[in-house]
Amino acid sequence: MLHKEIVITGMGVLSPIGNDLETYWNSLCEGRSGIGVVKTFESERAPLWGGVTPDVRARDYVKPRKNIKNMSRDIQLGYIAAIHALEHAEMTVNSENPSVPPERLGVVFGSDLIGLELDELVDAFRVCRVEDKIEFSRWGTEALPKIFPLWMLKYLPNLVAGQMAIAFDARGPNNTITLRRCSGLAAVSEAARTIERGQADAMICGGTGNRMNPLFLARSKTHNLVSTANGNAASHPRPYDADRRGTVLSEGAAALIIESRETADARGAKPFARILGFASTFESAVYQKPFSGRAIRQAIRQAMRDANCEPEELSHVNSDGLGGVWEDRVEAEAIRDELGDVPVTSPKGNFGDSGSGSGTIELIASLIGLQKELIPPTLNCDNIDKSCPIRIVRGLPQSCQKTKVLSLNHTRSGRSVAVVIEKT
Repeated sequence: MLHKEIVITGMGVLSPIGNDLETYWNSLCEGRSGIGVVKTFESERAPLWGGVTPDVRARDYVKPRKNIKNMSRDIQLGYIAAIHALEHAEMTVNSENPSVPPERLGVVFGSDLIGLELDELVDAFRVCRVEDKIEFSRWGTEALPKIFPLWMLKYLPNLVAGQMAIAFDARGPNNTITLRRCSGLAAVSEAARTIERGQADAMICGGTGNRMNPLFLARSKTHNLVSTANGNAASHPRPYDADRRGTVLSEGAAALIIESRETADARGAKPFARILGFASTFESAVYQKPFSGRAIRQAIRQAMRDANCEPEELSHVNSDGLGGVWEDRVEAEAIRDELGDVPVTSPKGNFGDSGSGSGTIELIASLIGLQKELIPPTLNCDNIDKSCPIRIVRGLPQSCQKTKVLSLNHTRSGRSVAVVIEKT
């Protein structure tokens, strides 16, 4: 249980269904999908499906603009989401009169292992090519001059949080979480603990992921992607649906501003939610093979205990809902066993799996929903699988006046994270 009140005062989102809170929410409620044919990739075999975040213009946000060359797509997405969150929180940073002393502002952000942009090293490998082989003896003398000296700075996961700290003059704790889909919620949890420990007064936290990178797509079999032969792109993924066939990859980022209640009150901020409790658990699992769901059950149980919350107090569960055949079944059974007939929604039906961006993007759907006393529906769940014994919110948003939500993410390697939040 947190021994200090930690509140959420700002949020920002970049997603395939909207780059601002209003558009994002309306897309969820109106059943708009962000999944389509990815036009930036050409394939002779089949079209590629995915969720691309549109209209991301780093040059409108990154100052000085020359810093963009040191930012991969993942870093840009996270950086812009953080700017939106700071604006939403009405928090001034990197100025003569900052809202929070720079030494008391920190960053904890979730990130994937950032995939290389292939054209980065093309020229270097080209000069080493001799007929059909790579002659590595040429690498030091001929290839290295072809590589931008600071190229690696674009691909270090910790530089998502690092670039934010530099730009926002956040001199407090700085940390990076790399737990795939669990990264975002784990970052929120660690940021809350950082404030509770007295090491910061406010934190920028969240997650970013770009699974549209070719290196992720080259390992498509490890992601259990749905075949493009299964209908049209917008009809996938299908969380908990009897006809689910796998997931769809996407990209996106989301950020939250969290503060101690005292800090928020002192600067006149208006909190809209508080963090009540959380848990991070693990069970030994063989990647790509079904696991027991023990870690999911334990994460739910511990987070609810940490929050001193009973199932009947929950508005809904914001679930992982990947669209995987066995993943959804295992998760649904765990939710039913621990929480009973609580309503469940999965935003992934609208935009797929954005890796480390997933957790916080999904959490924001519930944060907005609590303000509007509505539960956003799950897209593409037309026929609930009998092996998924939970009450899925479908079709239209569902009215609910309860003020608490449990958000849940897990990975195929056995990691689970749960967070309980409450409307203030």
